Amino acid sequence: EEKIADVLEKVGLKSKGFKMPFEMSGGEQQRVEIARALLNSPKLILADEPTGNLDPETSDEIMQLLFQIAKDYGTSVVMATHDFIVINRYPSRMLKTENGRVADSATN
Repeated sequence: EEKIADVLEKVGLKSKGFKMPFEMSGGEQQRVEIARALLNSPKLILADEPTGNLDPETSDEIMQLLFQIAKDYGTSVVMATHDFIVINRYPSRMLKTENGRVADSATN
């Protein structure tokens, strides 16, 4: 239970640990998913459109959280997104698929 409390605090949901998913906003639900992943101390988090259905402010909070997790835990985050605002605001190594090929931004 201590680890659960620590992880919920990390993602900003310490006071909402007993809420049901339908009682939470989209951003809170996304944070719960990140917290669930952190419970296993992963070396890698795969995030498929983590900001896809969120407003810009909440999207920014989720991205800051993912970057902070990478920094604090040494966890790699691989994220799929179509959101160019997120891509431009949080530049990092990018792989892009185009015409059936994968291009690495580090080599282009």
